[in-house]
Amino acid sequence: MRQPSSRSCYHLVHYPDVHTAVSIQIQTKLPKVGTTIFSVMSQLAAEHGAINLGQGFPDFEPPEALREAVSRAMADHKNQYAPGIGIGPLREQIALKIARLYGCEVDPATEITITSGATEALFSAIAALVSAGDEVIVIDPAYDSYEPAIELQGARPVRVPLAQPDFRVDWQRIREAVTPKTRMIIVNSPNNPSGSVFSRADLDELAALTRGTRIVVLSDEVYEHIVYGPEGHQSVLRHPELAGRSVVVSSFGKTYHCTGWKLGYAVAPTALSQEFRKVHQYLTFCTFNPAQWAFAEFMADCPEHYLELPAFYQAKRDRFQALLKPSRLRLLDVPGGYFQLVDYSAIRDEDDVDFSRWLITEAGVAGIPLTPFYAEAPGTRLLRLCFAKSEATMEAAAERLCKL
Repeated sequence: MRQPSSRSCYHLVHYPDVHTAVSIQIQTKLPKVGTTIFSVMSQLAAEHGAINLGQGFPDFEPPEALREAVSRAMADHKNQYAPGIGIGPLREQIALKIARLYGCEVDPATEITITSGATEALFSAIAALVSAGDEVIVIDPAYDSYEPAIELQGARPVRVPLAQPDFRVDWQRIREAVTPKTRMIIVNSPNNPSGSVFSRADLDELAALTRGTRIVVLSDEVYEHIVYGPEGHQSVLRHPELAGRSVVVSSFGKTYHCTGWKLGYAVAPTALSQEFRKVHQYLTFCTFNPAQWAFAEFMADCPEHYLELPAFYQAKRDRFQALLKPSRLRLLDVPGGYFQLVDYSAIRDEDDVDFSRWLITEAGVAGIPLTPFYAEAPGTRLLRLCFAKSEATMEAAAERLCKL
């Protein structure tokens, strides 16, 4: 038997239901991956009865009309497989929204694919378009699903941090990171966890950087409707040159307060969509059918929902900031998304993971440290708190935080 190399990681698996002890050596493809920080902190919060501002989900319900539409779809026998690429009426509504908001005409038949959440769409895009030996530029802090998906393809993630203290893209550093092996750049606006957003100038920089190359852009835009500035969300779909080389991923769960339904979609030119769909059909094949019909109906009847979402969450952001103002936490600006970054250095001098655990056990509030979002953590004392919460939850959490 071949001996494991020093770079390999093995686990022994035992089968207690047989008389003879059996064990096998398994070489893991993801030696750095364990349980996500979101699951760890949520579990710890549950064990200690803490208020969970860590994992990014609302504690209020989706619109009643949307929930009723799901029930009608199930009663109307929409309970079997949906088409693999998603039902036509929903893809058509997405195309109408994109044209209305971003001035981009996309073909719902060949350029939009419904997926089982945004994470599945991100994985499918990376698996379809990145090959062994390729390099993928990832901008830190970055959502934790990007790197494992890259490594599973035998490719190498190249991590480039956003500039501190305002989490802006340093385009010179991005240019320096590009090599002939660069196949993809992953961008995320609004950024999770920082809340920073792209400007039109950022889109122009990205277009100039990729012009004349084989680089594909994967644009994670799941918080596209939660942007607070007057310019609105700067989707790569607003930029014709970028739209022609990009896969754009978005999320129904973030927009319609139903993260547990796990519905997302990907928008890409036909050639990229064809490759994307090859992976998608063997990963999940299709997505929860009744919810697709419900979203198609709700988007047609209530387009104001996503148009009103920035004001809805801006009110929550402003309220949460007002509640935390008396605390010793320093609040960072929140241009987009529904997370508030706080600097806790006036309270304790320890790393963010240890502080997060202390905050749960001693103060009864769960947040998310920023270290897991980085390849090399910058050593800041920052914590991410979710304000997609009810008034009662925000008040209760703020009361505990203000006592620190």
